[in-house]
Amino acid sequence: MPDRKTQKDSARLDRIVAEARRNREQREQGYREQALKLYPWICGRCSREFTRANLHELTVHHRDHNHDNNPADGSNWELLCLYCHDNEHARYLDKVTGGEGRAGDGNAEQATHSPFADLKGLLGGKRRPDD
Repeated sequence: MPDRKTQKDSARLDRIVAEARRNREQREQGYREQALKLYPWICGRCSREFTRANLHELTVHHRDHNHDNNPADGSNWELLCLYCHDNEHARYLDKVTGGEGRAGDGNAEQATHSPFADLKGLLGGKRRPDD
């Protein structure tokens, strides 16, 4: 059973996290609304067009990857669909880490599992009829 200090610390941490999330959401809502007014509702990469029905799938990407750099003219933003936005961040992460795995520690391990190692045995040595 957690003691009172642990419960108090946990409640304090929950309040801090909730406040940080609210602040982030307010900040994002501000530049998102601005970007949606400035730019056409089209993904800047794949050119997919958006309507009010699927607008939630269109995101604001920060070109310099700094979410606090939000000039009013929108020069640091581009609208990207969810898929292109994820791809852009993955490419950026690969560039920053030198392609050494997602952790970026340089200790990415080589895969050792071979999924087809015993395929013939699993198939019972049977061959396809067209062979």
